[in-house]
Amino acid sequence: MTDTPGRLLTLLSLLQTPREWPGGELAGRLGVSARTVRRDVDRLRGLGYPIEGTTGPDGGYRLVAGTAMPPLLLDDEEAVAIAVGLRTAAGNAVAGLGDAAARALAKLEQVLPARLRRRVGVLNAATVAMPVAGGPRVDPDVLAVTAAAIANTEPLRFAYTSADGTETRRRVEPYRLVAAGRRWYLLAHDTDRDDWRVFRADRITGPSPTGQRFAPREVPGGDAVAFVTDRMYALAPVHTATVTLRAPAEEVRVGLGAEPGDVTPLDGTSCRLETYADTLPWLAARLLMLGCEFTVHDPPELVEHLRDLGARATRATG
Repeated sequence: MTDTPGRLLTLLSLLQTPREWPGGELAGRLGVSARTVRRDVDRLRGLGYPIEGTTGPDGGYRLVAGTAMPPLLLDDEEAVAIAVGLRTAAGNAVAGLGDAAARALAKLEQVLPARLRRRVGVLNAATVAMPVAGGPRVDPDVLAVTAAAIANTEPLRFAYTSADGTETRRRVEPYRLVAAGRRWYLLAHDTDRDDWRVFRADRITGPSPTGQRFAPREVPGGDAVAFVTDRMYALAPVHTATVTLRAPAEEVRVGLGAEPGDVTPLDGTSCRLETYADTLPWLAARLLMLGCEFTVHDPPELVEHLRDLGARATRATG
């Protein structure tokens, strides 16, 4: 690469990646000698970019935080990826993020080269972000304070409002923020209750780090997403049903996508089903969509729900 200005921009783009670059690797990326890399680094330092260098066989260069933000250099794929992310952020559950994303996208499109502006424009024209339908929004300050406490391993105090409106004061060791669709959850170890808890971020108010430090614990199972998912399923109501269906077992398995162990053949034309769902309407809908006769043995709530559906259907037909 013989174009010095272009080479300096490429070097600066590489150094903006949060890592230390060995001089030999930079020389190979730029197609120049290690001596040229050293000269280019000195030129960037002369322009005010804070570049640190270390000596020795494992030495290299890295860009550190300075008093001014250097121009953000992006390759084509990075620029399009950021544009897509900003476009889809409009439907996020974080308060104010949609407007901020729209402003940032407008600024990004203003400086994109013509070829990339066309790609992003076509993508934006073909994409519609589905906004969050109702429900509370998460305060971005809550996320910022919580994320900082996680990064700094600081205990966190906050007020928490439960589903029934009860407010309590909590002191926790925050572990991870988990984004699940339109909900954000804080996974933390509650020190007062000596147990792992999951908190909805939109119900957290006034988070405040204590200024102390704690030794990070490992979440049971080692996977924050799996832990939060299991806890949410455990808290959801689950209805277990036992049903006799007038249909071959294999036909029922295919129709429901059921596990083989959930369906027991009774004879060639009927079977017994053991299944579950978190809501009665979904359970009833699955059974009715099979298009066969059936008898519900348990639970009684499902029997009553099906009676209500039948009466409603009768009234609808006059």
